[in-house]
Amino acid sequence: MVAAALIAVPVAAQAHHGWSSYDAEKTMTVKAPLSAVTWGNPHGAAKVEWQKRTWDVVLAPVARMEARGLTREMLAPKKAVTLVGYPRRDGTPEMRIERVIVDGKTVELR
Repeated sequence: MVAAALIAVPVAAQAHHGWSSYDAEKTMTVKAPLSAVTWGNPHGAAKVEWQKRTWDVVLAPVARMEARGLTREMLAPKKAVTLVGYPRRDGTPEMRIERVIVDGKTVELR
């Protein structure tokens, strides 16, 4: 019974994130100020205005961001950042972030 539960956890986590819905062949680089930043679990999130659309930004879990040196203050609303990540395959204005560049510091999120 315990073994079955342990096997199910990674499957549930993958289903939640749905990384296959992002196109890893199309890296996007967005330079813009953030808005509506959420610092919480299961992962951080933000919004950014880019190409006349509001994009949802999917960040990493808070513990990972903080362990790699990315703080809440560095991702404050209206803070100019560079985001590198992948767009959703279905055209929804949402991107999964792999890297954040802010205040001259590059932070790898994945």
